[in-house]
Amino acid sequence: MEEEMMKQYMKNKSRLGFFLAMCLGLFSCSKFLEENPKDKLPEDDVYNTISEVYLNAVASLYTYVGGYSDSQGLQGTGRGVYDLNTFTSDEAIIPTRGGDWYDGGFWQGLYLHDWGIENDAIQATWEYLYKVVMLSNKSLERIDKFAETHSATELPAYRAEVRAMRAMYYYYLMDLFGRIPLVQSSSVAMKDVVQSERKTVFDFVVKELQEAAPLLSDAHSNQSGPYYGRITRPVVTFLLAKLALNSEVYTDNDWTDGQRPDGKNIKFTVNGSELNAWETVIYYCDQLKTMGYKLEPEYETNFSIFNEPSVENVFTIPMNKTLYTNQMQYLFRSRHYNHAKAYGLSGENGPSATIEALETFGYETAEQDPRFDICYFAGIVHDLKGNIIKLDNGTVLEYLPWKVSLDITDTPYEQTAGARMKKYEVDPTATKDGKLMENDIVLFRYADALLMKSEAKVRNGANGDEELNEVRSRVNASPRTATLENILAERQLELAWEGWRRQDLVRFGKFTRAYSSRPQLPDEASGYTTVFPIPEKIRVMNTNLTQNPGY
Repeated sequence: MEEEMMKQYMKNKSRLGFFLAMCLGLFSCSKFLEENPKDKLPEDDVYNTISEVYLNAVASLYTYVGGYSDSQGLQGTGRGVYDLNTFTSDEAIIPTRGGDWYDGGFWQGLYLHDWGIENDAIQATWEYLYKVVMLSNKSLERIDKFAETHSATELPAYRAEVRAMRAMYYYYLMDLFGRIPLVQSSSVAMKDVVQSERKTVFDFVVKELQEAAPLLSDAHSNQSGPYYGRITRPVVTFLLAKLALNSEVYTDNDWTDGQRPDGKNIKFTVNGSELNAWETVIYYCDQLKTMGYKLEPEYETNFSIFNEPSVENVFTIPMNKTLYTNQMQYLFRSRHYNHAKAYGLSGENGPSATIEALETFGYETAEQDPRFDICYFAGIVHDLKGNIIKLDNGTVLEYLPWKVSLDITDTPYEQTAGARMKKYEVDPTATKDGKLMENDIVLFRYADALLMKSEAKVRNGANGDEELNEVRSRVNASPRTATLENILAERQLELAWEGWRRQDLVRFGKFTRAYSSRPQLPDEASGYTTVFPIPEKIRVMNTNLTQNPGY
């Protein structure tokens, strides 16, 4: 029955009109946490049957996981979660290229950690994440109301799925903003909103996910079927591993004192047993293996045009140019105009690998990592038939990776500096400048779980070589010893362009260090920029909200 309902949902989104109308005004600057009732159909008209409950209280939430407007979606769009996690790190940079990519200093500000408390993208990201939290609250209330007069067996699973969705969004909020309001009602007034300590939110997220997990399907969410694109037990399992891995950060309520809790002393209750943080990571990563996840024989398979059959991808954003509105802007933004034009697409000549990324990959050395040519365009560029692509003046288009810097205006390589994003297979049938493509956007995958397990073992005093080298051997990279330094490097090699770098650098205490085109920032022990500020336009509406340290 769920499969038929999901098909109906995907093919006829007009039945979700009341939900979409409700969201349009939900998080305007002056209406934080308030609903806009205009044009909203009476709720009783769309919650008469269990099918309508599923469509309107559960399936409707998935329209927000991806997006097509700036700051909407967990990945795929610009100036949102992905950009805040990527262009603030040593992984990627968007150089100013003459009149392109300055945008009032926005991109330079991300790279230099100079974003201030009134940054529109940070505010829009906050509003997006809380929009889904509040919609989830509303869904839980509607499910509970329906349950008062109905006893459908599906209701506990639906409720668990929405709780897990809300918990996931709180995970992103906690990671990005630290101390945040923990709101569990759709009708709370702004004046009544209070801020919770980071550890309080962390404990809430862990509890919600642990309690939801047993009620969820164990289906592989990335694969076609009734659970395609949904939060299932493996997705929750991955999130629990990620939470435990970062628990030293997330349970630290005072990140300005230069001290963190010790993961060996942070305790989780897992299936009735008490485990420390690192043992918890290992447990949940092992659970993913038990659930049937493994590495794809070929790294590229996870990012192919039709990547739904992947046995490695855990959670993806479904992409289909006719069924969904989700977009992928990252390839579109990165390729030179003529490069994209040669594919029949469009480009914006922007994001590039940093010098640090090139060094980690061993670019142009005898030890160059095999994944470099999968993840980056560098050197002379060819079209899909192997023909050399040229610039407008007739010269060969050649990307110059080592020439990248924060501002390359009026240099000979203004248009060509930087290795560009590759990773996802080119879909020549993509539409809307190449942003509507068939490759599902990868959020979570099993290779990350193996690297999490390796790191947890090392931090717990054990040997993590097996998991590290399982990831490396898949691409025929030579074995390495699992030291923390090597694991951090491996995460950059394996997970390039996947939106994890900021979180990794914060966890390893390296987020504010100096690197090319950026000076050493205030010591990370001060807490400087390891979380983003609560947007000032949100904070001034409620004096209960205090600004994060460092701002």
